[in-house]
Amino acid sequence: MDASGFGKWRSSFWPIHRSELKKFLPMFLIFFLIAFNYNVLRSYKDSIVVTASHSGAEALPFIKLWVVLPSALLFTLLFTRLSNWYSPEKVFHIIFSIFIVFFLLFGLMLYPLQEHLHPNELADRLATILPVGFKGFIAIFRNWTFTLFYVMSELWSSVIFTVLFWGFANEVTTVDEAKRFYGLLTFGGSIAGIFSGYTAIHFSSKLYLPWLPYGKTAWDQSIFFLSMTVIGCGLLTMAIFRWLNVHVITPSAKASAPKEKIQMSMRANFKYLARSKYLICIATIVFAYNVAINLVEIVWKDQMKVLYPNPSDYNTYMGQVIFSMAVIASLTGLLTTTKAMQRYSWTACALIPPILVSATGLIFFHFVFFPNHGLTWAANLFHVSPLFLCVTVGSLQNCLSRASKYTFFDATKELSFIPLNNESKLKGKAAIDGVGSRLGKSGGSAIHQGLILMFSSVAASVPYVAGIFIVIILIWSLAAVSLGRQFEALVYRNNKLNEPRKAS
Repeated sequence: MDASGFGKWRSSFWPIHRSELKKFLPMFLIFFLIAFNYNVLRSYKDSIVVTASHSGAEALPFIKLWVVLPSALLFTLLFTRLSNWYSPEKVFHIIFSIFIVFFLLFGLMLYPLQEHLHPNELADRLATILPVGFKGFIAIFRNWTFTLFYVMSELWSSVIFTVLFWGFANEVTTVDEAKRFYGLLTFGGSIAGIFSGYTAIHFSSKLYLPWLPYGKTAWDQSIFFLSMTVIGCGLLTMAIFRWLNVHVITPSAKASAPKEKIQMSMRANFKYLARSKYLICIATIVFAYNVAINLVEIVWKDQMKVLYPNPSDYNTYMGQVIFSMAVIASLTGLLTTTKAMQRYSWTACALIPPILVSATGLIFFHFVFFPNHGLTWAANLFHVSPLFLCVTVGSLQNCLSRASKYTFFDATKELSFIPLNNESKLKGKAAIDGVGSRLGKSGGSAIHQGLILMFSSVAASVPYVAGIFIVIILIWSLAAVSLGRQFEALVYRNNKLNEPRKAS
């Protein structure tokens, strides 16, 4: 048996005590539902924007920099204000409700009325005036309802997933519990990815239902099914979260929380972050991951748009990628993550994602830049085009990178918050996860945007993107090593402080 009292197999696959099930299972279900919505939205947001009229992958950097980042700042401001006025449970329900209402409006009003809402004539005039490099900017203006959908889908990850759920989990979980819980939670998120990938593929079928009074095409109807699915999962999540707070987060646990409510503001949060080397390292890791993954994804999606110009085909392929990624992440989470986090150091586990992202990313960039050096023979062997193989390599890179993110990256990052005091957790998490992740994606988008304006296309800028990618990976790895040393020292100090209390 290990230190937790489990046998060899149970410590690897189910290191949960029976007394902990009442807390763990609702958290698992909440994580599953949020992850399911995240993956479904991830598939659709790209399909809607990239395959829209007069649009493409070059629109994504403009959206992430000029729309997603300001929106993330606004939501972080809203979160800090609400946290000053209401309890964490009420804040969760208020922000969750905003997302549910939006997806209801999009499914029932914004998408069906797109022909009347999109300023196509004005966008056409702008296209004749502005340089070719501004095509992406014009596209997000032309298809503004799709842009709004993309923004809310992106914010689901940083606001709902990271700030709300993980913020709650870190408050009610100890370091010992987190080492056993978080690997299984990420495994649940991976299982959700399998279901969401299948759902995206199923919804993207080209079967039109004439009895359904919605839309003119099968793709239109898939948007309706998507919206209703997201809303249903969202309402169920809120119900489980309410039950968890009423029946599991006991009055005694709530009474043990600090009596003085921590007042937050965005300025104070970032000042607090800037004074802490520990939090700066967490912020650097989050920032670097999002820059790195965004640098690769824009190039991959640009290649994919050429291969799959039809939105249904594009979304079907995205569903297949998400399904494959979820299978890989599920196996990784089940077989390695929980056991590795209990056996190896925080640093060793935290270095797995940058190593994997860099290795697969550089292979993909090589095939994009040198399609005739490594892909021609394989294309001839399998009787497919080099473009298809290039997209396939990019898909494999995305699957492995995302799988490492949903297992080792998320688990180690969230574990690093737990030894901190309540003020550091609340202020640091609001600043890092609310804005830091978006700054990372916006940073990657700014790089792509500048290169697109210089070279007029994503493909022409690949060599420069690859060089910047290598630098970001090095920064990420150095920050992980530094944070690992600080984490181990902080946990050791906290354990020493708790020993006299346990003895008494």
